[in-house]
Amino acid sequence: MSVTLRPQRVSDAKRFFEILGNHKFPYFTTIVNSLDDEIAFLKKNAQKRKTNFEYNYTILVDKKFVGGCGIKINQHRPHIGEIGYVIDEAYWGQGIATKAVKLLEKIGFKELNLSRIEIVMDKRHKASEKVAIKAGYQKEGVMRKAFKDKNKRVDVFLYAKVK
Repeated sequence: MSVTLRPQRVSDAKRFFEILGNHKFPYFTTIVNSLDDEIAFLKKNAQKRKTNFEYNYTILVDKKFVGGCGIKINQHRPHIGEIGYVIDEAYWGQGIATKAVKLLEKIGFKELNLSRIEIVMDKRHKASEKVAIKAGYQKEGVMRKAFKDKNKRVDVFLYAKVK
């Protein structure tokens, strides 16, 4: 199985909308309400790259679109990036997210010259925690009430790797 990344395209909107529309993502906090919303998000990617704010990628397995991932740059500490990822349910449990994280890490450390990369996940999200561990990230602690889940704040784990 070959996992590769490519920059997201506006033409990816329909597939991303399908993946993100899956209600089995209980810990994914980004809600996309319409295909138009997804198109608008993807149209902003070029500007986000240009301003060193965010770098988003489509995850391909054997050239088939299976998910997305990205690195968001900390605007107060631009040597730090935070990785996020989402995989189509049909591909869960195959190690794809771990491989995508390792590819993103190379981009972050080599191309973006980051010295620290973080992964933050809801404490209840065991699969995401497994990805961080398998990719060699170290648990640094719990960030209390750091994510909003519906109408309440929840605790999250902070994992990180330094160059």
